[in-house]
Amino acid sequence: MDNKQLFLGDEAIAQAALDAGLSGVYAYPGTPSTEITEYIQSHTRPEEKIHSRWCTNEKTAMEAALGMSYAGKRALVCMKHVGMNVAADCFVNSAITGVNGGLVVVAADDPSMHSSQDEQDSRFYGDFALLPMMEPSSQQEAYDMVRHAYDFSEQMGEPVLLRITTRLAHSRSGVTPQAGRRSQNEVSVPADERQFVLLPALARKRYALLIEKQAELLRASEESPYNIYTDGPDKRKGIVAFGIGYNYVMENFLEGCPYPVLKIGQYPMPEEKLKKIFAECEEVLVVEEGQPFAERLLRGYLGSGDGQKVRGRLDGTLPRTGELTPDSVGRALGREHKPAYSVPSLVEMRPPALCDGCGHRDMYTILTEVLRNEYPAARVFGDIGCYTLGAGAPFYAINSCVDMGASITMAKGAADAGLYPAVSVIGDSTFTHSGITGLLDCVNENTDMTIIISDNETTAMTGGQDSAGTGRLESICRGIGVAPEHIRVVVPLKKNYEEMRTILREELDYHGLSVIIPRRECVQTLKRKKNKKQ
Repeated sequence: MDNKQLFLGDEAIAQAALDAGLSGVYAYPGTPSTEITEYIQSHTRPEEKIHSRWCTNEKTAMEAALGMSYAGKRALVCMKHVGMNVAADCFVNSAITGVNGGLVVVAADDPSMHSSQDEQDSRFYGDFALLPMMEPSSQQEAYDMVRHAYDFSEQMGEPVLLRITTRLAHSRSGVTPQAGRRSQNEVSVPADERQFVLLPALARKRYALLIEKQAELLRASEESPYNIYTDGPDKRKGIVAFGIGYNYVMENFLEGCPYPVLKIGQYPMPEEKLKKIFAECEEVLVVEEGQPFAERLLRGYLGSGDGQKVRGRLDGTLPRTGELTPDSVGRALGREHKPAYSVPSLVEMRPPALCDGCGHRDMYTILTEVLRNEYPAARVFGDIGCYTLGAGAPFYAINSCVDMGASITMAKGAADAGLYPAVSVIGDSTFTHSGITGLLDCVNENTDMTIIISDNETTAMTGGQDSAGTGRLESICRGIGVAPEHIRVVVPLKKNYEEMRTILREELDYHGLSVIIPRRECVQTLKRKKNKKQ
């Protein structure tokens, strides 16, 4: 009987982890990785005791997953590419500690920046940490790779980085899961009691072991079923395709590709197979989603002269920015595609906007009114979340948006420089993710600035997941040391506009640290709650 199911790439990964004997998933919501954790949350029963609560940020997620691995269980960590920056301290060091139970780290990259502030490529992290990486070309391969990755992680004693991209994460395809679900591992601590103690003398020994493993990781890559060389009669060109890039190549050759193709889904890159395709072909096109990670390495392997036979993003054969598509790959292969339909001129892009009835709207209405009319020198430092849309029409309210938590610390730096008034706008989930430590810096110096924690009681931008600080923001601020009389809470509604104006003026005029918390539940989560009751 055919057991094929229609899965998003994220869902295929989640189902594979469950089938592989998962004991816990640790994640902070971030597009395009969010659906992995949501799928696990909705497809487990309490008696299975699979941990699936959202974490405060990606660093805590990585560390908790490593702790579960220490206890011998299989764990999954999920994040978007910029989350790797937050988790990097533990991620890099986990290569040196190694693992006990299998540990898979999913990094979901976002080329074209559909929902991100950069096009960062997570393969650099895996290479930097000297860890094995896998990159699926399809939803079925994503499922199969995760099953394999857990076994490989325990075999090698190392975490495995699974790198996916937006297109694979959020597109659907038929997937045939393997029959049966593996039992969860029993609790078991490492045989070496000092394996996870990275004091310098011990870390040096662990690092030497990691270096020794590189030859074995390379052998595994040479033999991997995910690294496949397919010969072709036309040796004028060879193609080295990574992950979903392989699909884009094959979509251009439905009748069969005439060129030799090396499909790579497991890293480190298989050197012998690469030598073969470069020896046989006049030039080689490197098709990889994201930054020219492999292309740079291959040019380096070949040297300055032979490096000229490498084609890809660096020489303009493929676009340097944005997602690849079957059409862009087709053009690089000399197969021009003419679109069958054109977009009518009356169609215009509709920019994203804050929802009607959103509390952030009322907060920005008063903030921009007061600052522009009464404090024209003010600057507002924004953060990552729904409220980032305050940068656009009709508010044009924020002057920066760099990374999660940066609103508080950038405002502090500007205030330290003498800018007045300096205002930070941050959401409740982002505040607990990475704003609390910046607030502590401000408390320690009683910085002359105003922080607005716009609280909609959820992680709204990624679909309404739980927010770690719900119901506790005032106590967190008091506990860190903000003066209670300068922690002001208001409900952002039109009937409260005068109160909001008064509070904002009072705290801007106060030359010290103040926190204003406009609090009203997200209209979308409120709507979902009402629908459930009906």
